Amino acid sequence: MTIFEKIIAREIPADIVLEKENLIAFRDVNPQAPVHVLIVPKRALPRLLDAKTSDRELLGDLLLAAAEVAKKFELKNGFRVVVNSGPDAGESVPHLHVHVLGQRQMSWPPG
Repeated sequence: MTIFEKIIAREIPADIVLEKENLIAFRDVNPQAPVHVLIVPKRALPRLLDAKTSDRELLGDLLLAAAEVAKKFELKNGFRVVVNSGPDAGESVPHLHVHVLGQRQMSWPPG
């Protein structure tokens, strides 16, 4: 069981900022920006490469939730949405999740 599954099951506390039927969003415990929220599907999907056509609605819901989080935190000057897929991309938990980062200037290229 991943740490995200434990948060979803309320076995580990988290600062939850948004919850819907199929996803949960909470503040990252190791923030890389003043606003750093993780959006996690409640159904375990290891990574983006494992997504199927049948996951289309869930993937759309993750991006819509990212926009909702950005509005909630008034990220009017911009924000970054990141999906790390695999260890070389910095993925540390094998459960698909979206990072929403904001309230600081982001550099390019990332990483």
